Amino acid sequence: MAQQLKTPEEIREAVRERYAHAAGAGCCRTECCGSDSEAAFGAGQYKAEEREAVPGAASVSLGCGNPTAVAELREGEVVLDLGSGGGLDVLLSAERVGPTGRAYGLDMTQEMVELARKNAREAGVTNVEWLSGLMESIPLPDESVDVVVSNCVVNLSADKPQVLREAARVLRRGGRLAFTDVVADPELDDETRADMQAWTGCIAGALTRDQFEAELAAAGLEDVEVRETHRVHAHAGSAIIRARKPSG
Repeated sequence: MAQQLKTPEEIREAVRERYAHAAGAGCCRTECCGSDSEAAFGAGQYKAEEREAVPGAASVSLGCGNPTAVAELREGEVVLDLGSGGGLDVLLSAERVGPTGRAYGLDMTQEMVELARKNAREAGVTNVEWLSGLMESIPLPDESVDVVVSNCVVNLSADKPQVLREAARVLRRGGRLAFTDVVADPELDDETRADMQAWTGCIAGALTRDQFEAELAAAGLEDVEVRETHRVHAHAGSAIIRARKPSG
């Protein structure tokens, strides 16, 4: 019988436990999170040269896309990755923003933070900083980053509106948000929504497209785009999600 969802704290602990195991196992999503995601999650969204540049981080890639490919990163920018895991997107971002830029990785799972630090050392990347904490309470000042990226993590939060408000808070005026995440069809059934395993596997907690658009707007962001790229479940797809903080 599937374990049923309870409190936000229990959801957070279940997510932490699952991804701590993934860090320790050193495996990608298709090995750690079930065959239902095999066709779409993990390695397929990155170019071979990107994975080869940071093999340690690529081996624990747990995303559903490649946000760095759509973030349009520029030299000298400051980037924050929410739910940075083994550090793949942070290390790729660090390369794109160059030595005058900086890339932050935030993760609540200490095992992942430690693994990311190890991967950065092995890759010889120095313009990075790893933060331990919650994406509902980002440990950075207001208007301190140019771009916020995230790869299939927002759906894991029990308070997604707060995550998006925090992302908007740390963005500088004119700053950009570029996520890849799971977006649920409106008909995703209540039984799946209540299943803890489906939640930690990135399906049950996913917003619908309309909900994502509404929450991004409510967080004060504009130029919102939610575009599905491929299916990851009978009633959910991976999507590119972009928005911008007003310049004025």
